Amino acid sequence: VQADGTDGNCVTFVLHDEDHTLGNSLRYMVMKNPDVEFCGYCITHPSESKINFRIQTRGALPAVEPFRKGLNDLMGVCQHVLNTFEVRLLPEERRGL
Repeated sequence: VQADGTDGNCVTFVLHDEDHTLGNSLRYMVMKNPDVEFCGYCITHPSESKINFRIQTRGALPAVEPFRKGLNDLMGVCQHVLNTFEVRLLPEERRGL
């Protein structure tokens, strides 16, 4: 959903089957970008499993770019946590600890 009178720098993305777990993590990653002026999300209703995720950027940067970068950065963080877990904890599990 694009705001009236904008050229793509203010967009609300609707994410289905998601909740605060993704919303807050993604908001944190997107806000690390200095070109993002505003980023926030809301749960539309407790009985609906979707969030409205809004990004507004400075200048002519399209909002979809920090959205994609935030998703990719978040995937990288999750992969790092998984790799660290597997390296540190799984060898002990194999030794019977």
